[in-house]
Amino acid sequence: MNDDNSRELYDRALSVMPGGVNSAVRAAIEPYPFFVRKGDGGHVVDADGNRYVDWVMGLGPLLLGHDLPDPVQAGIQQRASEGPMYGAPTEIEVDLAEFVVRHVPSVEKIRFVNSGTEATTSAVRLARGYTGRNKIVVNQGGYHGAQESTLVEGDHENPAPSSAGVPQAFAEHTLPVPFNDEEAVREVFEEHGDDIAAVMTEPILGNYGIVHPEEGYHEFLREITDEHGSLLIFDEVITGFRVGGLGCAQSEFGVTPDLTTFGKIVGGGFPVGAIGGRAEIVEQFTPSGDVFQAGTFSGHPVTMAAGLETLKFAAENDVYDHVNELGDRLRRGLTEIVADQAPQYTVTGTDSMFKVIFTRDGPGANALEEQCEAGCRQDPTCPRYDYCPKNAGDVKNADTDRWRRIFWGQMKEQGVFLSQNQFECQFVSYAHTEEDVERTLEAYKEAL
Repeated sequence: MNDDNSRELYDRALSVMPGGVNSAVRAAIEPYPFFVRKGDGGHVVDADGNRYVDWVMGLGPLLLGHDLPDPVQAGIQQRASEGPMYGAPTEIEVDLAEFVVRHVPSVEKIRFVNSGTEATTSAVRLARGYTGRNKIVVNQGGYHGAQESTLVEGDHENPAPSSAGVPQAFAEHTLPVPFNDEEAVREVFEEHGDDIAAVMTEPILGNYGIVHPEEGYHEFLREITDEHGSLLIFDEVITGFRVGGLGCAQSEFGVTPDLTTFGKIVGGGFPVGAIGGRAEIVEQFTPSGDVFQAGTFSGHPVTMAAGLETLKFAAENDVYDHVNELGDRLRRGLTEIVADQAPQYTVTGTDSMFKVIFTRDGPGANALEEQCEAGCRQDPTCPRYDYCPKNAGDVKNADTDRWRRIFWGQMKEQGVFLSQNQFECQFVSYAHTEEDVERTLEAYKEAL
């Protein structure tokens, strides 16, 4: 597979951009990333003309794939032809807000911003402003954007910045606990309950492998935050309008948070973020409240049109049936392959998300016939239960170097584009086909 043009582009990029990229994850593959020239349905074509089945889908925003259906494309083009933006409200942002409020259980009002990071940053500020408290509880390995309040590692007793440039004073207000660990959450509330503004969690860890909550975990978070007068924030930047369809993951789990952050799909592939929730909380944003939030590009009409037309198309067509069926087929096929070739590995995912985590331990081949058939569900009756990842630490202990140094390149050579590291998940789009699934399963067999 020739990659001369990608190599040349990377050499040029290194001279003008740090690390040759504009987002660190894109440089995770050695010795250099391939550069994409265009998308085509469920595929991408690189700068050298190589074609790949694309399971990255822009890291999640492209629910419909690269070839947008005619009504979606028409809506975007109409808004773009009328002028880029205005610095004034438009009807289309009201339309999209009404759509989200109508479909997502927790959202009574919503504020649109420009990225998932901006959404989570604003949500933390809002929670602190509404409660008058300082501390935020987060899950270790949960990703809530490149912001000072959540770029924190360690545990709740010794939190520390996970990036240079973040003052220790910021980290001291963030309390990291393991995902699925109710006892750790109880401990931080016993010690800091009067100063905890919110618990922020992904409904499913989607940026650190794919880890499901154990049964009752989110219900427990709902109860303990209510008990202490704290807020529960669901970060649905990844899961929003992908898991649970138009109701998002919170509808699937039956738990209603106080605030929800969105990104990715709600902008239809254009830069976007949003914070939605109970009206009395969201009303604390300026100008109706005292929590400052503003942005030149917030509610950008082209983004709002892309998001609204994408969600309307999903509502009116078989989008979720299609992507979830293919996701299920992928996970079932991967489960069979892993059971035969690498029984220590774990297949994870739900709906249109999937991943194989290179876990190092397993119950042995004789027990695999009874495992979860289409992705780990944290089922205590499953023979793999004690071996499957329960939190980000378990995923981090997987054979991440093997994924990055060997496996990813093997899949690329077979024309399959997977997320660039062991942690980011993969996504099915409406443009993918059964043929793409079968080709990918064959590539997994060969690479594993």
